Amino acid sequence: MATSKDSGNKSGGSAGNAQKSAPAKRGFAAMDENQQREIASKGGQAAHQKGTAHEFDSEEARRAGQKGGEAVSRDREHMADIGRKGGESRQSAARSSKEAAGTSKGSRQGSKSDT
Repeated sequence: MATSKDSGNKSGGSAGNAQKSAPAKRGFAAMDENQQREIASKGGQAAHQKGTAHEFDSEEARRAGQKGGEAVSRDREHMADIGRKGGESRQSAARSSKEAAGTSKGSRQGSKSDT
C-alpha cells in the first residue's frame, strides 16, 4: 500500500540512493500558478474587507522604491546594461525622427551660412 509520502519518491526508497533529490512539493507549493493566484487574491480581498490590509502612503512607497533602487544600482554590470540599452533606444529614436522630418545636412548648412 503506497502512501502519499511514497508516491512522491520515484526511486522506490531513499535508503540506497547515492543522489539527494529535492523533496516533493506539497500543499500550496504543489498547486499550479493559477490556483495559487486565486487563493492569494482571496486572502488579499478578505484583508481589505476586514480592514487589516496594509496600504502604502506616498511617503512609504517612495522609501520602498528608493531602497529597491539602491539595491539594484549596486550591481554595476546590470546598470551598465540598462544604460547601454537606453542609449541605443535614444539613438534609434533620434534617427527615426530625423528621417520622418526629412532633414538633411544641406538644409542645416544653409541656415548657418546666413551669418
